[in-house]
Order: sequence, then structure tokens, then C-alpha cells
Amino acid sequence: MSLIGDNVARILAELPPGVELVVAAKARTPAEILEAVEAGVRIIGENYVQEAAEAFAAVGRRAQWHFIGHLQTNKVKKAVEIFDMIETVDSADLAAEIDKRGRSAGKIMPVLIEINSGEEEQKFGVRPQDAEALLLALARHQNIRVQGLMTMGPFEGDPEDARPYFKIARRLFEDFKTLGLPGVEMTYLSMGMTNSYRVAIEEGANRIRIGTKIFGPRS
Repeated sequence: MSLIGDNVARILAELPPGVELVVAAKARTPAEILEAVEAGVRIIGENYVQEAAEAFAAVGRRAQWHFIGHLQTNKVKKAVEIFDMIETVDSADLAAEIDKRGRSAGKIMPVLIEINSGEEEQKFGVRPQDAEALLLALARHQNIRVQGLMTMGPFEGDPEDARPYFKIARRLFEDFKTLGLPGVEMTYLSMGMTNSYRVAIEEGANRIRIGTKIFGPRS
């Protein structure tokens, strides 16, 4: 097995039951992504629509495709064609465009709401105090299905520094479960990356996004 395959196997063996692996494939070649899929990866996460389109041409539906970057409204039409889920919805305007494009395509689009749990200016996502209002806005759309929340946490540093951010997202996740909104399922809590996924799992993540630990550092 290749190095990528070995890394995938090691991580999959480590994950508790019920925790899904999203392979963060930003800047990776279609060949690298194929290696990960052949090793057992079931979900590919992409940050850019054009990059995903090129990889999709090689990999196709051998895995699910999740959008995990910041989605611009002018890229939504293509994103709805390619992706099985958009994990980074953070505004009512973006949600409305996804709903519109989903309706045109005859597709109900599963989405996660991105929480900026650290309220960091340089990061996208809805601030925790505004998340319920956004959830209520999304729940009104017919061609969107909210299926949970995602958050980033710090990119590097001590993984323990991410724990408070994960706790915030988990608290919202549990609170939103009690609302009983039609068309809303709090099923997935997507948080934790290469640096912090173990802490994220301890705090309730059932989906993690890992790239560097699988592919190695980006060149």
C-alpha cells in the first residue's frame, strides 16, 4: 500500500464508531485523491469549486463530495452539480442562492451551518449568537436540508486551545436539536483537523476533516 493508503488506514483504524473521515483535498492532485479513495476514504472535502471539478472528472462518484471552503454565490450553481453536501453555509444570502440553484436542478441540498466559534475576524462562519437566526432562515427553504453544524478551530498550536471553540459548537448543536424545526436534522457535528481532531472527537465531533496527516505537507 502507498504512503497515502497507509495513512488513511491508520486514521480509519483509530476513529471511534460513528465518526466519519472527510479527506481535505485542497491542492491535491486527482491521483493523490484516488489513492485515498482506494484506501477506503468515502468523503472528499474540497475548498474550491474549480479544483473539485477537475478532481471529480477523475474520481467521479466513487466517493461523496463535500464543500468545506468559503463558497461564493457565483460558484453555487456548479457546486450544487458536484457536491453531495455543502458544509460551510454562513449567511442567509448564500442559503437562498443554494436553494434557488437546487430548485433549478431538482435537488435538495444537504448543508451544515458554519459556526465562527472563536469569533475570529479572519475566518468565515456565523457568530454563535447569530446562529439560531440563521438556522431559522435556512429552515424556510424547500431545497435545503440543514443536517448539522461545522466549525474550524485554530489551524495550529496546542490542540487544547481548540477545546473551548468545540464546546461552543457542541452546545449549539445540542440546543438546536431541541427546537424540532421541520426540515432540520442535527445529525453531523463537523469539527477538528489534523492538529485538533482528537480533541474535537472528545468534544462530540462525529465528522473530522484531515488533509496533511494523510497527504503530507503541501508543496
